[in-house]
Amino acid sequence: MARAGHRTSLEFWVTLEGRKANRNRSHDQERPAMPAEQRNKSALDRKRAAAARNRVKSGRKRAEAEARRQAAKRRARRRWLLIAIAVVVVAGLGTAGLIYATLPSPPPSVAVSGAFGAKPTVTIPKIDPPASLRVRHLISGHGTRVAKGDLAVADLTAYTWEGTATKKVSELSTGQPQPLTVGSTISGLDKGLEGSRVGSRLMLTVPPKEGFGSKGDSSVGVSGKDTLLLVVDVLGSYQKTASAHGTPEAVTGTGLPTVGNSSAGTAPPVHIPQTAPSAKLQVQTLIQGTGPVVKKGKLLVAQYEGVIWRTGKVFDSTWTRGAPAGFQIGTGQVVKGWDDGLVGKRVGSRVLLVVPPADGYGKQGSSQAGIKGTDTLVFVVDILGTY
Repeated sequence: MARAGHRTSLEFWVTLEGRKANRNRSHDQERPAMPAEQRNKSALDRKRAAAARNRVKSGRKRAEAEARRQAAKRRARRRWLLIAIAVVVVAGLGTAGLIYATLPSPPPSVAVSGAFGAKPTVTIPKIDPPASLRVRHLISGHGTRVAKGDLAVADLTAYTWEGTATKKVSELSTGQPQPLTVGSTISGLDKGLEGSRVGSRLMLTVPPKEGFGSKGDSSVGVSGKDTLLLVVDVLGSYQKTASAHGTPEAVTGTGLPTVGNSSAGTAPPVHIPQTAPSAKLQVQTLIQGTGPVVKKGKLLVAQYEGVIWRTGKVFDSTWTRGAPAGFQIGTGQVVKGWDDGLVGKRVGSRVLLVVPPADGYGKQGSSQAGIKGTDTLVFVVDILGTY
């Protein structure tokens, strides 16, 4: 039996638990319960939020599905486009092949073979020649450009061409380099040469109106109906200002004319002494060139002036004519004094020749030039080239 004023352990525990229960009930009584309307609204909000999330997910899925469908359509269109292109290409190739197969073959053309500077081999088809001037560069050179008024040196091979008949013109196809003053030959050849470069091979088809005209030229075997086919190798070209270039030489002979200096393109002045000329050929190098040696039988290209000793009058001058000239040397095509005095000299030289009548125009002289059979002649010669 417990003592008065003291609680047993059990009583203390019961009292403590009772107090806890009272506090809990008090707390529950202080927090009011959520009204039913509010509870319903919260539930509705949760449902709406869930529905919104579902709609977003559904929209995203629909967008992804639509993107996949569009991509599939694009791939399909590309496949069809490639197929269509392939069909068109195949059809086009087939049509092109058919058209190509039915096109006529191009007409045959003139064929030229052989190295530059050597005799060409020319094959002319059995067809009518073209009616207009044709200029074709078979080989393009890189040398001096040829201008009107220049002296061009060329290897020339010529054929007449009328209808389907052709014939080589031996009078024009000499096999030797030929001097051609551009602007003074036939029109078609002048037009072909002008603007070309040294080192070029040209093929020219020249109708009669651009060649020897309606009358032709019987001296070279060309009729007024002949078209000319020319193969031209341009070996050299010289302007009117071309002159000797080298080292001045001291004059060793006596009683010789004196030769002054001049500007490019003009003749040097020649002064004849007041004495009788020598009866023998006299040769004096005034400028020593360093080019090739002039050989017998070769073409010599030169500027020159000829003066009559007796009168001091100039009777011939390339400087006055405005273009150099070309001669075959050592074969009797020029006066003997030239053949004997210039063979062995070098290109670039200036040479003074005093030529007695026997080595000049002889006893007959040249009345056209005012030269008597007793006249000694004086030449100043600038050697420009040899071929």
